[in-house]
Amino acid sequence: MTDQATGSESEIPGKPTSVSRTTLSHIMTHADTNLLGSVHGGVIMKLVDDAAGAVAGRHSGGPAVTASMDEMAFLSPVRVGDLVHVKAQVNWTGRTSMEVGVRVLAERWNESTPAQQVGSAYLVFAAVDADGKPRLVPPVLPETDRDRRRYQEAQIRRTHRLARRRAIKDLRESRAREGYDD
Repeated sequence: MTDQATGSESEIPGKPTSVSRTTLSHIMTHADTNLLGSVHGGVIMKLVDDAAGAVAGRHSGGPAVTASMDEMAFLSPVRVGDLVHVKAQVNWTGRTSMEVGVRVLAERWNESTPAQQVGSAYLVFAAVDADGKPRLVPPVLPETDRDRRRYQEAQIRRTHRLARRRAIKDLRESRAREGYDD
């Protein structure tokens, strides 16, 4: 937010990690399967994006759009009849973006065994205003040692994302100077 009197940005109060943390649960059916009979990875990815988007919107206090997805890992197959729980929280915030960490757990719908982790992902969301322009987000306030570790790991992932983007841009510019048109 900009202070009208000074033209400078004012501090947005931070929000604790727990304020926007959420769990989305869904039972998998035959409509969710791939050609091998297990749940299609795209179905899981949509649930991940839905949960992460809810968390990003709750944390930022308004609309947020998916900017990137990092490290989607499928650890084991999900089956028809599994009750899937997608747990998401904000790990890190920048000025207008935030990283949301997601854990995917599955348990049999008719058994009382503990849920097992079957996937994880990291997504970056950008907060936007009504015109689709970036808007400021509140800083995330890690509350536990685990939250602080996630915050630090998110900073490392951000550094790597930016370095990768910069290296690719530099390579493309170099190739263009050399006359390659690709």
